[in-house]
Amino acid sequence: MKKSLLLAVVVIALMMWQCSKMDQGRNLSLKEAVQNNVAKINSAVEKISASKGYQLLSLSEASAKSDYAFNDSINLALIAGVYDFKPDTVLKHHDFFPHNLFVKTGTSDKFIVNLPQSLVFHPKYLHFFAFTDSVLKNDFTVTATDYHFYYTFWNASDYRLKADFSLNSASIGNVDMFSTWKSGTDSKSITNFTFPEGYSIIKSGKTGDTTDFIFALAKGTDTLLKEDVTFTGDGFQRMERQYTLAIGNVELKKSTGIDSVQVFLNGVLQKKAAARIIDNGDYNASICSKRDLLLTFDDGTTQKLSDLISPALTTLKSLSQALGEMYISKHIVDFIAISIYYNTH
Repeated sequence: MKKSLLLAVVVIALMMWQCSKMDQGRNLSLKEAVQNNVAKINSAVEKISASKGYQLLSLSEASAKSDYAFNDSINLALIAGVYDFKPDTVLKHHDFFPHNLFVKTGTSDKFIVNLPQSLVFHPKYLHFFAFTDSVLKNDFTVTATDYHFYYTFWNASDYRLKADFSLNSASIGNVDMFSTWKSGTDSKSITNFTFPEGYSIIKSGKTGDTTDFIFALAKGTDTLLKEDVTFTGDGFQRMERQYTLAIGNVELKKSTGIDSVQVFLNGVLQKKAAARIIDNGDYNASICSKRDLLLTFDDGTTQKLSDLISPALTTLKSLSQALGEMYISKHIVDFIAISIYYNTH
């Protein structure tokens, strides 16, 4: 009797689970799919904006100002080791690095630097350190597993950084970035910053006969938002050839020769839905700059993209700008790497 009762409970539970799965897997309308995907974007951005990684990534020029010039080349092998922040009061004969701020405390095939978090989140204190400051705890760690900064006389450069950032031994994010630059019409870059929660923001660009810019937000291998714009030509003569905005499984696409913005759901063209660009401030426009779109759903209702993604859009704009500027690499990692290089070579 007990076995029969248990079997019945199991069968009912399986049936309820199957019904739930079928309900979750039902075909959503375009409007439902957009709302569902936007909810995921808003949730992701809310978690990101509350994180230490976001605070780190959002360092601004005002707080990270540094005017040092660098026209040499460094690779990981030249600076590998473990370094602790321990400033030396002895004055060095170098305009940009008058004091040795770091002491090598161990060997490693990585570039590991321990320093106080106040010098990271307020980089001006790192660049203009006052020896009258009290003793600070080295509670912030940069661990770079790949790094090089190659520079040539003709201003061409090749840059690579792969590093994890941790506070009190807990990771607050990691960056993987690469860029090459020969001229304004011959460059390539990609930056990926991943937060401990599994969210990533990616920005890439390529110039040449065809120019392409991408900005994306992902959770693991799932793309929550992706904007991709492709131009042909160069300078002010270039023309937008294709624009694609993916919001989860909903895709808005405008191509050369097609006046309207086509709407796809799970790769299927939606014949009763439409979209059009209603704000296009300049030829570099994006939803993180001056572009907005008006969506017309299959039920005839309309809504602006900027209203749909609000308030996350404000944070997305700041993230896009932060990935383009990457002060954490330029004014923290590079500054430390270059200062150590000049004080040890």
